Amino acid sequence: MVIAVLLSSINSFAQVKNAKTETVKIYGNCGMCKTTIEKAGNVKNVASVEWNKDTKMATLSYDGDKTNQDEILKRIALAGYDSEKFRAPDDVYAKLAGCCQYDRPVKTVAKNKEAGMDMNAGHGNHDHSQMAAPAKKVAAKNQSQLKAVFDNYFSVKDALIKTDAATASAKAAELSASIKAVDMSKLSAEEHTVWMKVMQDLAANAESISKSKDVAKQRNAFATLSGNIYTLAKVSKQDAPVYYQHCPMYNGGANWLSKENAVKNPYYGAQMLTCGSTVETIKQ
Repeated sequence: MVIAVLLSSINSFAQVKNAKTETVKIYGNCGMCKTTIEKAGNVKNVASVEWNKDTKMATLSYDGDKTNQDEILKRIALAGYDSEKFRAPDDVYAKLAGCCQYDRPVKTVAKNKEAGMDMNAGHGNHDHSQMAAPAKKVAAKNQSQLKAVFDNYFSVKDALIKTDAATASAKAAELSASIKAVDMSKLSAEEHTVWMKVMQDLAANAESISKSKDVAKQRNAFATLSGNIYTLAKVSKQDAPVYYQHCPMYNGGANWLSKENAVKNPYYGAQMLTCGSTVETIKQ
């Protein structure tokens, strides 16, 4: 049995190209934990995770060109399991089965707060308005991580309004690049949770549009792309209101996002430019 398990592990790792192997500690208790941890961390041909419930140690094997340790551990944290780098959301941990609710390490964030963030204790002469500046800078960084994604999405939309397949392809290639460039460690917790759910579909749809010169196929992929962009926009900071618009005619109904309230339909272009309506205004 031991040999069979080892062979299974070796075969799993062998499927990962350019494999980089690391060992990290992930908290958990039982066989159910093992199943959940490995399922959350594994990505076919990209990453493989083997977790030992006795030692609490996990062996990560992954293609360094496509992912990294942080991305794997974040997925596992979102499934409810702490590592030494990332803590699972409290509400997700609380939903684990009783046998899976391991003893959690002390919150790093809590330590930081206890270390002296009392604005009133011995800091009477400090300019507290300056102390707020780092928080604003962090917020700006979080926004900038996704700003390029939204901007390139709108560029694809504008090209489809003009029924310009070549420009739509080029802008979709830029969208693909901006998706790959997102540093998830700089996203807010809410943004990160949604990003983990939609990023693979976003990348696939953007790539589909970029590789096609057929505007009909581009529009079909754009409809799916828009659904995921909408989900992301709902949790992201926006410089200005974003309008969620609906076309009742295309494929039985399709949506898109726009920076302007006036309807310009990307699914029909000049054929039915004003077909549709604004169904929601997203303000952050």
